[in-house]
Amino acid sequence: MLKRVLPIILIITAFVACAGKPDVSAQVIRTFQIIDRYIVIPDSPRLGESITIGVTSNETEGKLIVNGREIAKSKFFIVPGDSRTPGFRAAIIAVPVTAAPGDAIIKMIDESGGEYEIPITIMPREFRTETLHLSQAVTSLATDPNPEREREGERIWAIWSTTGNHIYHSGTFSLPVTSTRRTSPFGFRRTNIYTNGRRTSSTHAGIDFGVPTGTEVYACARGRVVLSRMRILTGYSIILEHAPGIYTMYYHLDSVIAQEGDIVEMGAVIGLSGSTGFSTGPHLHWELRISGEYSDPDIFVNRPLIDKDLIISRLYD
Repeated sequence: MLKRVLPIILIITAFVACAGKPDVSAQVIRTFQIIDRYIVIPDSPRLGESITIGVTSNETEGKLIVNGREIAKSKFFIVPGDSRTPGFRAAIIAVPVTAAPGDAIIKMIDESGGEYEIPITIMPREFRTETLHLSQAVTSLATDPNPEREREGERIWAIWSTTGNHIYHSGTFSLPVTSTRRTSPFGFRRTNIYTNGRRTSSTHAGIDFGVPTGTEVYACARGRVVLSRMRILTGYSIILEHAPGIYTMYYHLDSVIAQEGDIVEMGAVIGLSGSTGFSTGPHLHWELRISGEYSDPDIFVNRPLIDKDLIISRLYD
């Protein structure tokens, strides 16, 4: 989606040594005319997908509004330019799986509090359902009173709601295991049946890969390890930060390899799969969170988090 042509010239200056005169610099000037104020990729997302927004001005936050109600939001961060390309600001907003399909708007807010709106269309998407009959051990993990479980929940929400300022990765994701066997896809509507007869409903926030215990688990992208430890519900768990507000999770591991504070490269082995925590069998749960909202991680296997070339080509001439 392309709007708001602006007659503004951006000048990027680089210095190069003149031939035969290494101590003398010549000034090379490239000019970029801003042809659009923003680009939205895509402008018709499906439920559970994510929207990447690039802007040329000083926006600080984008809010997704459906039927007059805010259902998701994200902060903008700076994608720096260089001597060949201009920089811009970007934000990534997840469309909740519970959103109502149809017309929606993204409310854009700038540094001075000014606002404008971008119309989009949220496309429908079908999700399957499943029923899980849980063992006594798993039932106890989820239902027995446990203050530590509550503290772990608070800690993980504090991580998901943190928007840093470092871009570790902007391209596509790779899959975290080599197996293609998926036991639970993203967005499954689940009914959990506990041994005490209680039933709860939930939405599967990630993708489950059915792999044997001890299978190598790979970082889907370069990132910083912000959590690597045992948790009551998710077992041995690793969380990677890839960009401001963008995190991937790797749950129910048998053991962790990457440690908190590490910078890991795409494809690095970060742990071994297992069946720890709230789990009914060996598998890897892979999850993506954007400003706290879960989103389908497959989307960024197929397109970049921040498609710099496309954004720059649409914003600048």
